[in-house]
Amino acid sequence: MMRVRTDFSHLVDSVYKLPIEFKEELMNLLEHNISEIRRDEMLKSYNEAKAEQKEGKLKFSANVDELMGML
Repeated sequence: MMRVRTDFSHLVDSVYKLPIEFKEELMNLLEHNISEIRRDEMLKSYNEAKAEQKEGKLKFSANVDELMGML
């Protein structure tokens, strides 16, 4: 774990030394990458929920008390 912290610290130091144009490009790349990861996570959750629904594992209710009990 200490090695990862050291590597990360060096990475941060390197990024701080970059010109602003490179920092902006890196920021854009990271934002797009994070968006892709989040989309993949949502798709995975959707597919899992779809499979659970197909297997009859999901329960639905409009009753608030019943919903609270499901938590």
